[in-house]
Amino acid sequence: MSRRRTLARELVLFAAFVALVAVLLSGVTAWYTARGNAEAQERDKLARQATVLSRIPRLSAVLVEGEQLIAGANGVEPAVLEPTGTLRGPGAPAVSNAQRDLLLARKPLSATGTLNGREVIIEGRAHRTGGVVLTKSTAEVDAAAARIRRNLVLPLCAGLLGAGLAGLLLARRIARPLTRAAGLAGRLAAGERGITESGGPGSAPPARADTDHDHDHDRGPGPGPGPDLGPIPDSGPLEVAEVTRALAVLDRELTRSERRRQEFLLSVSHEIRTPLTTLRGYAEALADGVIPAERVPEIGGVLGAEAQRLDRFLRDLLDLARLEADAGDFRIDPTETDLSALVTRAAASWRERCARHGVAFRLEEPEPGAPVTVRTDGFRVRQLVDCLLENALRVTPEGRPVVLALAAPSGDGGARLQVRDGGPGLTEQDVEVAFERGALHDRYRGERPVGSGLGLAIAHRLATRLGGTLTVLGHGPEGGAAFTLDLPATHP
Repeated sequence: MSRRRTLARELVLFAAFVALVAVLLSGVTAWYTARGNAEAQERDKLARQATVLSRIPRLSAVLVEGEQLIAGANGVEPAVLEPTGTLRGPGAPAVSNAQRDLLLARKPLSATGTLNGREVIIEGRAHRTGGVVLTKSTAEVDAAAARIRRNLVLPLCAGLLGAGLAGLLLARRIARPLTRAAGLAGRLAAGERGITESGGPGSAPPARADTDHDHDHDRGPGPGPGPDLGPIPDSGPLEVAEVTRALAVLDRELTRSERRRQEFLLSVSHEIRTPLTTLRGYAEALADGVIPAERVPEIGGVLGAEAQRLDRFLRDLLDLARLEADAGDFRIDPTETDLSALVTRAAASWRERCARHGVAFRLEEPEPGAPVTVRTDGFRVRQLVDCLLENALRVTPEGRPVVLALAAPSGDGGARLQVRDGGPGLTEQDVEVAFERGALHDRYRGERPVGSGLGLAIAHRLATRLGGTLTVLGHGPEGGAAFTLDLPATHP
């Protein structure tokens, strides 16, 4: 396969080609206009001479006596127009009757004619008693044009050389940042990260840490920065600077994304390892016969609970993967759904669960029993509400409330669902990453009860798939977090 040409080379060739074509076009234009310019110069000289001669008294005698001198000096053949209309002098045969009448009418004459078989240019000026006509062979004009063209050769060659060099330098200037950007993109594609964080006006700021607490003992070696490329230039064409800045942003976001992915995988491995360790330990104890018979039902319950915990975590992973991949088997079936009935059923289930933990559950409706209908997938809405309620119950201490609220339809016919808790709430930094998978889990593991770290990410993606929006307030009326789901009247 032939080697592909580089962008830098293409730019150099293109710029040089354009410059050369521009100079060549200018040279060709000057070459073909040289004769016209030479003729214009000769006519101008003849016109000035004729004007001067027309002002001399007794013009006939002067010309007759100096005829040979004038003709021999500059190749001009003169003729004098007498008051009677008679033309005298060697240039008279070149003047036609119409041209003679033009002079008699005291108008300037500028024309072309034939004298002794040669083409000549004619310039004539009238005076009080007649006029004067000067003719000159076009061969003199052609010779002058040839001289002009010869004088064009050196400047044209110099212009071609200068244009080629200018095009080369311009192309290299444009290609240099593009080549640099291509190199950055190639290194990013090869897996290097942090290569654009060396500063400079066009570089993006370093990505900030996503958590307040480092877990160095859980964190493996991440992708480190490659060799320093120097500051990202902010000069050159605007488009090139924009591409470079975009690469800097991409580098930062890739670094952040890969760090989050690594932390998430470490978190997943930790969550799976804990129940697996429990299952394996009790299984070995049962196999070795070291557990008394009366404790077997108790151990069976522990094994079942750990297996259920592991199953729930794996189902959360599968749901999140389907939502993020937009899998076809994660269906949304919109129907006319009575949200008032939906929250009533949810309240019946969660009121009992909250009571077992000493948490007060409260349902708020605009008009109890009054239908609040939207076209959406009721099963997915209930799944989303359950995610939010489970998260609220987990962080709410005994004696504090958990609230499920249904707001009256908004002006566009949609509806609003809220889940509020009396837990510790969220900081502003928590709110920024609340719906990122595992972010709060990693931040508060060991400080407060945490789940799989996937519930809020699933809820947020579910809200998006339902055509709604899910937002969070760090501290609601009950003191803890407040999650708000806004659903449109009709699923888009």
